[in-house]
Amino acid sequence: MSEPYPPPAAVPDSEVILETPAPGGVVVEEVVAEDVKVADGKDKEPDKRGGGILGILKEFAIILVCGLVVSWLIKTFLVQAFFIPSESMENTLEVGDRVMVNRLVPRFFQINRGDIVVFRDPGGWLAEYRPPERSGVGNVVMTALTLVGLVPHDSGDHLVKRAIGIGGDHVMCCDYEGRVSVNGEALNESLYIRRGTIPSQSEFDVVVPPGTLFVMGDNRQNSADSRYNTDRPFEGFVPVSNVVGTAFVTVWPLNHARFLRYPSSVFNHVP
Repeated sequence: MSEPYPPPAAVPDSEVILETPAPGGVVVEEVVAEDVKVADGKDKEPDKRGGGILGILKEFAIILVCGLVVSWLIKTFLVQAFFIPSESMENTLEVGDRVMVNRLVPRFFQINRGDIVVFRDPGGWLAEYRPPERSGVGNVVMTALTLVGLVPHDSGDHLVKRAIGIGGDHVMCCDYEGRVSVNGEALNESLYIRRGTIPSQSEFDVVVPPGTLFVMGDNRQNSADSRYNTDRPFEGFVPVSNVVGTAFVTVWPLNHARFLRYPSSVFNHVP
């Protein structure tokens, strides 16, 4: 005859006794500890390290850096802001206008006749640029903001003109009505050239080399464009590789904000 199972030992109040049947019908006592309390009787507080003002500053810094990286990617591969410094594209673009430039052209899309192109100086088109005077800190800040695209580019080595001829085109002026013609088709440019001006006050007759553009400003009597740079590198033509992109919208000032409409009625009939 088996000995009676000894009585259970006393357990602390902080533990719970569960009775579970063991093989052979013997009841086994199982001790399960409850949640432990801290010495002062209060629940343990969650760890708050990393919170407070330092945590907020850390999150802000991460968001700022991510925003700047996204802005840089957009400026580098999609769109970029530019400042219009001269009168050469009036009345389409006026001094002080800010335009957005589509950087997918000419990387992924071709340049069309009539596009407004922003391009790097092919050499000698612009006078020596003198940047505005700023403090050392000011220069650093402006350079950084320009780099990520938050400030319009105004380095002084870019120009904006309208592409009149593309590679292989025969561009000349003037016919008996004083018009510019492309591949034998006269252009009615009244849609975009400055009111009160004529298509060109000087004559020219050129064939545009492959991979280049023949460009003119909309303010024809106040634009140092392809007509007047024949003694410069590339003989007045603009290499497509120098093109940053095509302007498609004016964003500032607000009363000038508008999309820059493509003049299809002027160029669509050109063979």
